[in-house]
Amino acid sequence: MKLEQNEKPLLFSETIIPDIFFSEHLSELPGDYLKIYLYMIFLSKYGKDIKLTDLSKKLNIPLKTINDGMKFLEEHHLITKKTTGYIIIDLQEATLHNLYTPNLTMSKEKIEQTSKNKSKSKAIEHINNTYFQGIMGPSWYNDIDIWFRKYCFDEQVMIALFDYCYKRSALHRNYVQTVAEAWASNKVKTWNDLDTYYQQQESLNKIKKSIAKKLGKYNGLTQYEEAYIENWILNFGYDMNIIEIALKRTTFKQNPTFEYINNIITDWHDRNLKTPSEITAFIEQRKKQDKDTKVLKTTVNKANYEQRKYSNLDFLYANNIEKKGN
Repeated sequence: MKLEQNEKPLLFSETIIPDIFFSEHLSELPGDYLKIYLYMIFLSKYGKDIKLTDLSKKLNIPLKTINDGMKFLEEHHLITKKTTGYIIIDLQEATLHNLYTPNLTMSKEKIEQTSKNKSKSKAIEHINNTYFQGIMGPSWYNDIDIWFRKYCFDEQVMIALFDYCYKRSALHRNYVQTVAEAWASNKVKTWNDLDTYYQQQESLNKIKKSIAKKLGKYNGLTQYEEAYIENWILNFGYDMNIIEIALKRTTFKQNPTFEYINNIITDWHDRNLKTPSEITAFIEQRKKQDKDTKVLKTTVNKANYEQRKYSNLDFLYANNIEKKGN
């Protein structure tokens, strides 16, 4: 007995997208790449064959963007390339595999430790309810657990991490990971560490704005100029009082660059000058040395001139004697 089902016409058919796509991947896809992915799912349902050039025309997307989009979808494990084309990855199966395969190798002690960690569970529950409307994707749980262990964040810092990204409309995995690494590199582990870091960043931003204003950079500083300032403050330990001394030195130079200012400040740091008074004393000392050098140079030049003058007269005198002798 053969059973058949009538195929629905296009008007009544539907293309199914798993919920895991919306919770795990949607926020990471740029608009054009999303169009490519959705249309590929639509075509795969019918087993259709299409060239990239035709896909470009159909979606009204440049061919280069199509190629870049295909690479992006591959890198984010949404499609797999074959010799004859592409396969749409089953997101439900892939997520299930990623979630539970690592757990097979976990020791009994780790499982017990995880189950007993109620404070972390409450933090994760709060993140789910507050920032994901209670439908956080399964892989987020695994990522959060990894970040807890990798960066040693406490529960308040982990919640603050998601709050920071959420308020910037950037609640996707790569951005959260980047912010987490930035905090960890600044030795943030506890709420007190984070509070200190915030204060440091606030002070840093004020100094950046002050420097930009004093230099007339009303369009803001470039990334490289900000890197100079961060180096002066975070690595050299200088504050605005010292930096302003360097800025005043630019009045003697036309169109001073940040590299010029950096050379001045780096020279002070290399000389182990740490306070404004030490730097001011150094500048005064240099002025005195320059003045003494000029005086010495003038004296030497004058002495050389007098010597030349004497030699010339002596030469003329000698010539006159010779003429009289003749």
